[in-house]
Amino acid sequence: MEQQRVQIVWFKRDLRIHDHAPLAQAAQHGPVVPLYIVEPSVVRALDFSPSHWTFIRCSLYELREQLGRLGQPLIVHVGEAVPVLEALSQQFDVADLWAHEETGNAVTYVRDRAVRRWARTKGIRLTEIPQHGVVRRLKSRDVWARTWESRMRESVAQPPTSLHPIDDLVIGSIPEHHDIGLGSDTCEIQQGGESQAHLLLDSFLQQRGANYQREMSSPLTAPDSCSRLSPHLAWGTISMRHVVQTMRARTQAIRLLTLEERKALGGSWLRSLSAFEARLHWHCHFIQKLEDEPEIEFENFVRSFNGLREQEWNTDHYEAWCAGQTGFPMVDACMRSLATTGWLNFRMRAMIVSFAAYDLWLHWRDFGHFLARQWLDYEPGIHYSQIQMQSGTTGINTLRIYNPVKQGQEHDPDGVFVRRWVPELAGVPTSFVHAPWLMTTEMQHTAGCQIGKNYPEPIVQHEAAVARARARIGEIRRRQETRSEADAVQQRHGSRRKSSRSRGRRGQPSASHNQLKLDL
Repeated sequence: MEQQRVQIVWFKRDLRIHDHAPLAQAAQHGPVVPLYIVEPSVVRALDFSPSHWTFIRCSLYELREQLGRLGQPLIVHVGEAVPVLEALSQQFDVADLWAHEETGNAVTYVRDRAVRRWARTKGIRLTEIPQHGVVRRLKSRDVWARTWESRMRESVAQPPTSLHPIDDLVIGSIPEHHDIGLGSDTCEIQQGGESQAHLLLDSFLQQRGANYQREMSSPLTAPDSCSRLSPHLAWGTISMRHVVQTMRARTQAIRLLTLEERKALGGSWLRSLSAFEARLHWHCHFIQKLEDEPEIEFENFVRSFNGLREQEWNTDHYEAWCAGQTGFPMVDACMRSLATTGWLNFRMRAMIVSFAAYDLWLHWRDFGHFLARQWLDYEPGIHYSQIQMQSGTTGINTLRIYNPVKQGQEHDPDGVFVRRWVPELAGVPTSFVHAPWLMTTEMQHTAGCQIGKNYPEPIVQHEAAVARARARIGEIRRRQETRSEADAVQQRHGSRRKSSRSRGRRGQPSASHNQLKLDL
């Protein structure tokens, strides 16, 4: 019996039908098998969590429904990629395999190389299409910004009007957590799915984003004022191109309003949308670093920092940090909030990494996997670039060491956020809520919070810890070999984008640019 000739569209971190170029182009060449593979090596890796699967699973259900309305539902197979594709090639005459380019972790990097080898061996054409501004085999950073802009201006790919249904194609069930060896997910995370992504974008651009620039730094206001699109960009339920074009259309519409009409809108829309667009640029800028140098998942950007922290791991400090039991209320509130919601705003992300790297002197490699599992919007390229930058191992960035007491006083002045996530401090006066260890014994008794009993004493002395950290990192940074390596890092990975803001050492953008996260 003659096999049916088909096109396989392999969905990975691109769980949508709109602006999905592989799907749109494959449909022009013949019947499409839309495929998602649940890979044991991926879901059991150290950087994957039950929350990730909850978000993906929700997105897969919607994707299956969307594709089903077009004529051919999504099929889901559990197994490693090459054996799954090989089985499909035995069932069908596979003409082409289509996918988006992916800049993932080492597991998916090895997987993608194995799939390319398999496709060559089978004589199957593999077409991988960029889905945002990351450039594969980039020769020079000098042209990166222009390429990003060119890609963002391209037309959004429309989904096919229909898909030819394929007979005898078993769609497979979308597995539960326990089916693939994952524990249950009890977090209060954002809902996945393409429709949810578009609702978030619309509400941000029409309402919530009015004061984004001013309100994104506080954990009190950021959950509503930030777009909350970062998980959707990370798992591909919305495309970067669509977000950029929709945001620019909104910006242009506001610019055409009269001054009175702008005032009637309220907020600082133009400034906020400009700040948001800057973060969309930096999203791809950081992923490009991992694309160009996959080793940074495991190696310091500047190898002169090798050995700096490796031999001084403190398990007690690490476990206290993970559990939100450090004795520093703002750090603990952030860690507990993150464990429940899977999200933090950029300022608080920087603070908890700074605390781990400088106050606790923990190596980014060792706490990086924990954070990867916590972030619902985990994107490997951004993750490893950022935690290295906040740990001081890039060689080209100013050390960003955050004082957790000061951060609490500035961004949670009344202790609302702290009391919500650290209820042990509910009765502590506001003047002491960010440094409860300063209370007298009598005050602790009155507040119902005995330090060392109801709430831990600080596990380190902040000023002394960061002074030691600065000295040790500074000594290495002053070495000539470190400076030479840093120059090479700047040449390979540094931004070339011009800015009117002040620039720091080695021509880097100002610190406010360099602390950006995929929190959006």
